[in-house]
Amino acid sequence: MITLRKVETEDLEQFFVFQQDADAAHMAAFASTNPKDRSVFDHHWGELLNSDDIIVRTIESDGQPVGSIAAFEDESSREITFWIEKRFWGQGITTEAVQKFLTEFPERPVTARVVVDNLGTLKILESLGFTETGEESNFSNVRAKVVQEKILQLD
Repeated sequence: MITLRKVETEDLEQFFVFQQDADAAHMAAFASTNPKDRSVFDHHWGELLNSDDIIVRTIESDGQPVGSIAAFEDESSREITFWIEKRFWGQGITTEAVQKFLTEFPERPVTARVVVDNLGTLKILESLGFTETGEESNFSNVRAKVVQEKILQLD
């Protein structure tokens, strides 16, 4: 069973471990340059959890934290972002978690940005009704190069 709940302090230990996976960081493309730097991690999560403009939840599968999902104010809409531990990829957990999050926070439009080679995330978002509205080139610290991102929107 997939549930979403407020982030608890203990979850941060798991999230820190999750971000150390090189394959997951590569697919996300916009993660910390040094995923082992706990002070950068703590600063980032402190900002997320202490902002009135950011909604963030822990994703649980059968009572176990497996990732996080957040929405923040962008220029003209809310933008969502999520991270699932790699060993849970391909099991439908992410799709169900994003769907529940979108139901819990029905404000529209919602945007998402995905590196063009992150086919799994593109497939998830498209299955939930997101459509491509454009592309941008941005520098990825993780990949140490400029990458193409698709911008998707749910109305």
